[in-house]
Parts: sequence; structure tokens; C-alpha cells
Amino acid sequence: MRTGIVTTAGPGVDDLAARAEELGFDSFWVYDTPMVHGDPFVSLALCARATRRIRLGIGVTSPGLRSAPAAAAAVGSLNALAPGRIVIGVGTGNTARRTLGMRPTKPAELESFTAALQDLTAGRECDYHEGSRSSSVRFLHAGPYVNTEAPVEFVVAAFGLKAAGVAGRLGAGLISFGLHDPAAWSALGEARRTAARDTGNAERTRSYLMTSLHVLADGEDRYGDPVKDSIGHIALSALILGAENPAIRASLPPAEAAAVDRLLQLRGTTPTDPKRHQSLYRNYLGRLSPEDRELIVPSLVDTFGLVGTRDELTGRINVLEKSGVDELVIQPVVDPETEMADLARLLA
Repeated sequence: MRTGIVTTAGPGVDDLAARAEELGFDSFWVYDTPMVHGDPFVSLALCARATRRIRLGIGVTSPGLRSAPAAAAAVGSLNALAPGRIVIGVGTGNTARRTLGMRPTKPAELESFTAALQDLTAGRECDYHEGSRSSSVRFLHAGPYVNTEAPVEFVVAAFGLKAAGVAGRLGAGLISFGLHDPAAWSALGEARRTAARDTGNAERTRSYLMTSLHVLADGEDRYGDPVKDSIGHIALSALILGAENPAIRASLPPAEAAAVDRLLQLRGTTPTDPKRHQSLYRNYLGRLSPEDRELIVPSLVDTFGLVGTRDELTGRINVLEKSGVDELVIQPVVDPETEMADLARLLA
């Protein structure tokens, strides 16, 4: 299985990208979460200058963050710096929109936005809409500014079958976050393939799983603090979603529902507070704070972490690969450079 690294956008990310390339990783990604992290296009521009081979990805942008022409200009600019090495993930903005106190966009918007990006970054014309007005747009002078010749890889963020269908209809790949269920990956892949066949689109695409990983030492507690520090940021993101959505909280097992309530208490907010996003997303996808360790109950570790001995992890990764995951993208948060070296040895 191919492997990659994902991290938060900010100063110094180019040094991590260069190290990831040296270690043999296939891709290097940054998140797109305004008001939480730095700008991903600025960060990847630095990474493009610091690397020569590794693919560079945005994981993921959204129709609710930028207009299609603005996003296409950013993507095309990156493609001019690193021709043929750019991967663009696009989603409804489940996180990036919520960090602004807004709701995710609809699947139809996801599809039209991604299609427009595909057209514009390839130098084609597309329809652009603002309210009741529409026009046709394209790059007017691509040459010295953006690259529309080298291909850009597109992947659609999917937790459900509708988004997988969007990917299939557009000839895009799939990307998902913290989804470790092989049956779910098989279902997403089948939905994507079905939609691709129905539209006559059979081109080869990749599927990416973004997650975190912890290799257990002999006798190490599977639910101890080192494990929580390695994978807890992903589990915490699931609790935040439960805190945002009472229906999700109501569906959780008792221990996880109690963790959601405790999270709200620790953050000093409530599910109905209009400013709750300003508290809930503090340090989002950063290293787990010591006071938050109590929130990572065992069932969250089992669901949202790749945790196990070397042999156990090898077995789980093999099963995920057979279910359709082409590339495993890991976020190291405790000591990124050391963790990347360890991961390179494990996943070689």
C-alpha cells in the first residue's frame, strides 16, 4: 500500500514535506480549515519549492470556502510550481464550515463545484453562477501564471454513498477521514464504480484513508496515554461532531455520550450556544491536550485509531487494502519527524 503524511498548515510544513520525501512517502497533505490552521495553498507552495517527487494534496477544500475561479487559480498556481504533483480533495466542508459556525454544503454543490474546478484547472470553460446571474469563465492568460497542461488529481471526501456517487460521476477518487471499517470502504468503492459505469467514466482513480497510527510496544496498554496522544485528535473530532449534533450524540454508546457531555463542560459551552464553534474547535487536529485525555474512552480508540502490535497493524492494513484503500495517509502529532521515520520503517 502507498503511504502519505498529513499535517496542519503553517510555517515549517515545508521542512516536514522534504523529510517525508526523503523517507519515501508517496504524498504530503495539509488540511483546509480556515480560522483554525494556516492557508493550505500558501503552505503547499512552500512544499512545492522544497520537494521534487512527492505528490502534494489539499485535504480537503469545500464550495463554501472559495469560489470555483478563486480555487482554480490557487490550484493552477500550485500546478505551475509542482507540475503533475497536485492532488485536490473536495468535500462538503463538514469541518471547515462548522469551524465558521455554518452548516456543510449540499452534495449538489459539491458536485457542481468539483466539476467546475476540473474544467478550469484543465483550461476548459465552465459556467459560473452568483445568485440569479451566470456567465462563462476560463483562464484568460494561463501561460506565465498557472499550469493547465499537467494533470491535477481530484478526490471527493466521502463517508456516505452519495458522495461516492459524485466521485464516480466526475471520474474522481475517494478520500475519507478516520474510516477504518473495511465493509464501509467496499461499499464506497462499489458506489463510485457504479456511478462511473453509469456515466461511461471508467478512468483509474485512487482511494485515500487519512488517519493516525500507534504501534504498541511489548506489554503496552492499548488505552494508555501514549496511545491517546497519538490518535486522540481524530477521536476528539468525532466527539465534537456529537457535541454539534444532538441526534448524533443520542445514537452514541453511553460512555461516548458521556464523553460528549464532558467535552462541552470542559469547553464551557452547550449544543445550542451560537458561539460553540469558537470553543469546540480550539486546537482542532492538534496534539491532544492532557485535560482532554479522559475523553478518549476505549471504544473511541478501537473505532478511530489504527492501534496494535506490528503484526496486528500489518494485518489490518492488508484488509483495508483489499477493501479498496490505495493509500494510507498518517498524521503524526507527538514528534512528527521521529514518527515519520518510524512509520516509514513500519509501512515499507
